Amino acid sequence: MATPLYTFSPETLSDLRKFRFASARANTPQALIYIIDKTSYEVKREDDDNIIDSIEELVDGLPDNSPRFVVLSYPITEADGRMKSPLVMIYWIPPTCNNEGRMLYAGAVELVRDKAGVSKLIKIEEEDEFEDIESLLQ
Repeated sequence: MATPLYTFSPETLSDLRKFRFASARANTPQALIYIIDKTSYEVKREDDDNIIDSIEELVDGLPDNSPRFVVLSYPITEADGRMKSPLVMIYWIPPTCNNEGRMLYAGAVELVRDKAGVSKLIKIEEEDEFEDIESLLQ
């Protein structure tokens, strides 16, 4: 059996699990940004201390020339008044990133999606697309 190329530390998997349950009760958007270490191919949080709690802060935290994975819980009020917080993964791939970065992240998309336990994958290439995030979640 072949060894997987991408790895997750037990801490990363634990953080994802805790985030999944804690963010379901939040009244504001909650997000975590994940990177792939280019030498070890480990998927890990970009900033271990911070949970992002607004779309503006998320956009500001994303690099202009490198892909990222974002796990996002976004509260939405249904037409009947019920509140739901779908957990989605955003695959941020800016148009200015190099081919090496594109290939590195493209190979891990489905694995990260599976480990995060998200219900939907959204590919975003331009910052302007974050303005329509609610419609993309519907």
